[in-house]
Amino acid sequence: MEFPTITLPAINFPFDIPVLLHPPVDHFAIALPGVVLLLELSNLVLKRRAVSITSFLFITLMAILTGAAYFTGVTDGKEAFELLSDEGQEALRGHKNLGTYLMLASGVVWLAKLFSMVLSKRGIQIAYMVLLLLFVALILKQGKDGGELVYVHGANVAKVQELDDEMFDISEELDDLKAEMKKLKEIQPSASEPELEAETPAVSAPDVNHTVSAEDKTKEVQQSEVDTPSVETLPQTTTD
Repeated sequence: MEFPTITLPAINFPFDIPVLLHPPVDHFAIALPGVVLLLELSNLVLKRRAVSITSFLFITLMAILTGAAYFTGVTDGKEAFELLSDEGQEALRGHKNLGTYLMLASGVVWLAKLFSMVLSKRGIQIAYMVLLLLFVALILKQGKDGGELVYVHGANVAKVQELDDEMFDISEELDDLKAEMKKLKEIQPSASEPELEAETPAVSAPDVNHTVSAEDKTKEVQQSEVDTPSVETLPQTTTD
């Protein structure tokens, strides 16, 4: 059974509520309504004024502790919300909403008890007992839901928070490694081009001086051929 969402105005206390104060306060807020119910059931037989007054004092303390459980729960819920899964966050919202109704209902139960003591009318006493039974049933459900938040979803469990922090650090390191790999892939093609150029044997340019000297030698040989007379052109001498 889900109640419509209700939001109370923010209340700023002059002090900070410590984290993880909700569990000890909540245990008393859950146990006291059961004690009050047992007192009221026993007083139906005993019909003692002292028992009724004792029950009223317990209800007053119950209302105070229910309010304390609500505000300490808000503090712990803020710490746990970001670390929970989507399902856990939804369960935490429902837990807070029911806690809001229970805090308001504790005041209604307190007023109903006060009226039943002052007016002593049977109809008011019956209405008070019905409200008390309903309140006890809802606060037991609230305790069950709070246990599931801790043991199923890991709300405000130190080990779960430690593991979540480690997972976050690992995720950041993985992102950094991916970024470095991407940079290396971008740099590698440009770095391979100079390597290819270095591996390709360079074609040696022709030696200009050697070519010039070879041409000069060729010219000298040709010139020597021109200057040297051939055997056929030499004058022939006759002997008498």
